[in-house]
Amino acid sequence: MENYWSYALTVFMAFFAIMNPLVNIPIFVKLTEGINAKKKKGIAKTANVVAFLIVFAFIVAGKYIFEIFGLTIPSFKVFGGVLIFYIGFDMLQSKKTGPHLKDKPVFDDSIAISPLAIPIMAGPGTIVTGMNFVVNADFIQVFITIMIFALIIFFTYLAFIYSNYIVRLLGENNLLIIGKIMGIVIGVLGANMLIGGIKLAFNI
Repeated sequence: MENYWSYALTVFMAFFAIMNPLVNIPIFVKLTEGINAKKKKGIAKTANVVAFLIVFAFIVAGKYIFEIFGLTIPSFKVFGGVLIFYIGFDMLQSKKTGPHLKDKPVFDDSIAISPLAIPIMAGPGTIVTGMNFVVNADFIQVFITIMIFALIIFFTYLAFIYSNYIVRLLGENNLLIIGKIMGIVIGVLGANMLIGGIKLAFNI
């Protein structure tokens, strides 16, 4: 049981770092600028539901995807580690509050799907993180992974709903600092994944 608690904590930290609800708040605020509260709530709900379904599908079907395409766990860990490390490095270098968004697009309802759900929330890093945790997992670990991700989605939904208050409370500069810290965490997670993949590949 202790191992499951440790596993759950690791999964939580990984998903929280890679999705980072707080850092994505300014992006949501800018994308929904000038929209009434009811509309914002609908966009937040749609974006989070879509993001959950996408990552859920990859978590559940990850093993089958490996079998269909003949992928190996070491190669996946190496690639995933490089990708996640790059995302963390990009967050450290970026002067914005996240690596996902350059300019504010013209508003329409589709922003709930793209760019909010894809790729800001359910981007390659999130998908790779979810799949990495279940490639060798038992049923309980897969269930824990899904539940932890659902919890992060719920936190993200709340962050979006109360985004204006959170920005005023914390300030954009503090959110930027949090983003830098999360970038370090993500980079370390990516490095650990890369090292694990190399060890598996060479039976170290």
